[in-house]
Amino acid sequence: MSGLRYDSAASARLERAYTTADVQVQRDEVRRSLAARPGENILDLGSGPGILACELAAEVGASGRIVALDVSAEMNAIASRRIAAAGLGDRIEVVDGDAIGLDFVDASFDAAVATQVVEYVDDVDAALCELRRVLRPGGRLLLLDTDWDTLIWPAPDQARAARIAAVWRTHAPHPTLPPRLAPLLRAHGFAVDEVRTIPLLNTSYGEDTFSYNIAALIAAFVRQRGTVADHEVEAWLADLATLDRSGAYFFSLNRYLFRARAA
Repeated sequence: MSGLRYDSAASARLERAYTTADVQVQRDEVRRSLAARPGENILDLGSGPGILACELAAEVGASGRIVALDVSAEMNAIASRRIAAAGLGDRIEVVDGDAIGLDFVDASFDAAVATQVVEYVDDVDAALCELRRVLRPGGRLLLLDTDWDTLIWPAPDQARAARIAAVWRTHAPHPTLPPRLAPLLRAHGFAVDEVRTIPLLNTSYGEDTFSYNIAALIAAFVRQRGTVADHEVEAWLADLATLDRSGAYFFSLNRYLFRARAA
């Protein structure tokens, strides 16, 4: 499982990252490719703060159903509050669960989506096997995962930034999963219809950017690991702010979208 534990502080940081315009663009692309239809039953695996689940609920309409499943109780609490505030409790069911043991009967769903999930599962094969099982024949699967080898994030002290990046890579069992996903999907009974890149690009370090918010999550994780001194983590964050003030800030990271069908 992921080395990242979503306590209340980490969950709040992640929610802030997910509410940025950067990630909204990503969600728009995910929804466009998934193409949810009125009346469909859709599984949102690793639903996090429930933003995508609410957006999908609007697309499936009153006759549809969204199951928002996450392993984190903190994230499920955030999602439940968001769903209640949106008045969508009759369309969205929030479920505590794990990707490798989905508690649904075979062919339960017309579609499933998992954004930033599979790279955090120890047993990718088991997760894909479960997703294939719960999808009806012809059902659609949308995966979105990051390849952390694509990260470009310059800092004045590159050696220090590299030490922090090396610790952060341990937060997920599969930090460079996307190049392997298409063959894995085919091996588990999916036909792959679409593969494309969704980049995250920031040239400023404002509080409304993805990179600002993920930097806070990275800093907390690295401090928790204890292999890089706290003062070095603080200096790295200060470097990012300095680059922003000088107009030299740059952050780029690629996420990869895979749309497949259950054969």
